[in-house]
Amino acid sequence: MSSKRIQKTQPDFYGYPAVRQSPETPPYTVPSGSNPVLRGLPLAIVGTIASKLNFVGNFLWTNTGFGLLRDIRDLDDYEPRYDPTVIKLSDSLDGEPIEETISNISIEYQTISNRHYSAAYFTSAYKAGKLTPTEVITGLLDQISAEKRHSVAFLQIIPEKVIAAAEASTARYKSGKPLSLLDGVPVAVKDEADLDGYEKSLGSSIDYTRKNGGTSWCIKKWEDAGAIIIGVTNMHELGLGISHPLSTLPRISAHHYTDTTNNNPVKGTPLNPHNPSYYTGGSSGGSAYAVASGLVPIAHGADGGGSIRIPAAYCGLYGLKPTHGRVSILPTKSLATSNGVMGPLASNMADLELAYRILATPDPSNPTSSLFNPPSPLPSPSSKTNRPKTLGIYNPWFSASSPKVLSACNEALDHYTSSLSYRLIPIHLPHMHSAQLAHALTILSEISSGTPPSLLPSLSAANKILLSVGALTPATDFLLAQKMRALLMSHLAWLWKEYPGMLIVSPTTPNAGWRIGGGGGDLKYGVYEICVVGEFCGGAGFEYSRGDGGGGGGE
Repeated sequence: MSSKRIQKTQPDFYGYPAVRQSPETPPYTVPSGSNPVLRGLPLAIVGTIASKLNFVGNFLWTNTGFGLLRDIRDLDDYEPRYDPTVIKLSDSLDGEPIEETISNISIEYQTISNRHYSAAYFTSAYKAGKLTPTEVITGLLDQISAEKRHSVAFLQIIPEKVIAAAEASTARYKSGKPLSLLDGVPVAVKDEADLDGYEKSLGSSIDYTRKNGGTSWCIKKWEDAGAIIIGVTNMHELGLGISHPLSTLPRISAHHYTDTTNNNPVKGTPLNPHNPSYYTGGSSGGSAYAVASGLVPIAHGADGGGSIRIPAAYCGLYGLKPTHGRVSILPTKSLATSNGVMGPLASNMADLELAYRILATPDPSNPTSSLFNPPSPLPSPSSKTNRPKTLGIYNPWFSASSPKVLSACNEALDHYTSSLSYRLIPIHLPHMHSAQLAHALTILSEISSGTPPSLLPSLSAANKILLSVGALTPATDFLLAQKMRALLMSHLAWLWKEYPGMLIVSPTTPNAGWRIGGGGGDLKYGVYEICVVGEFCGGAGFEYSRGDGGGGGGE
């Protein structure tokens, strides 16, 4: 009796979905919003009522369309997929030992005119003796405390801790032993990570500080590399915000909107540094402000539906949502386990790579993170590689944006095809409106399950509504949302089998910025426009801005 070895068609992966093309579905169209837009005092009143009377929440749950998943027969053929993590496995590490990665990262930096200081600027100045980390940090702390527009972006700064870290870095440079290209570089951390010695509120009036202290693994890696953490940055309360295809902006698509404004009536709202009549975007708006205003070259963010990429787009930055599970946040507890990740924002691409490679150091105590290899350096643009150059575009999704955004994105695509030899491939993404519903239902259910009803009175009006709606999700509908995730992941696996290495491209946001439409009323009470967002399949997402000086101003 003979046997034959099964021929593998894919590298070994953990969690790789079944490769399966979804049935064809009608092209995506921008859904019309059916729930009301509320501002000011009416929002406060409805928020209180919704948190106390279930029939109001049930009305909003139904009116949003969450029940539509029950009618999708394609879901009958899929098992629920609760965790989107996919990991390429290897018998050996592809990258350098992590200690060498931290100390020997070498990246080619380019000087960009009219942009902010980079990490390389600071470390080069320190090595040359032109500046010291202590001088930089002391001046930076003075600047933040002196200007309200800067200080509102930070929820907590502990000057003695910051200066002590700067003095230690100064001593290392004096002895000629800096730890890495991040040593002495000022960075900021979103109020979603744990930072030993600091309070944590998730942008709310609730105390989420860990009783046993501790720092999130990924942030500890920045500290180990010598970064100087200036403080904890503002965020949209609980990372939940506004999502809606705005009636005042033509051809705006719901799939781009979640956590979009960083309007925080509880802790204050940082304004877009390019135009203070506009929001920064959220929920990592404080971090985006800190980078876009030139206070720091790098900041930490978190993303479960656009919360790194949206503020990066509105503030003219680079932002990276890593692959799900890639960046360890232990001992921090994720509010949205199957959606949320942590990643960097930066004012240039080199700093984004530097920050990410250190953040993504595998955590041996994390059963998921420990399976990833350390991030490897990218080949230089001049090196000859066999990397595919394919860009996939779902045109109905791509085109649901304002004319200015489409013009900028099409210019970028022209550059990729004409100058960099990329080819454009039209693709189909199925059930996209239903995917938006599935994502929103999932993330609201996850966050509401970790927020006891006793805490609802302490939240802003918008989040009273959102979490009250999320808490009413039946288990059967939650399972349908996870079936939708499985369908989408299998279809994406099929697309990547057809077009290996393809990058799927889309505008990050359908408009260049979001004006503070309700004036002071918005900033006092918040804004609520319920909608939904898709793209919860665990893949990495990268944002870079087209335009001169930042898309955040909008004008």
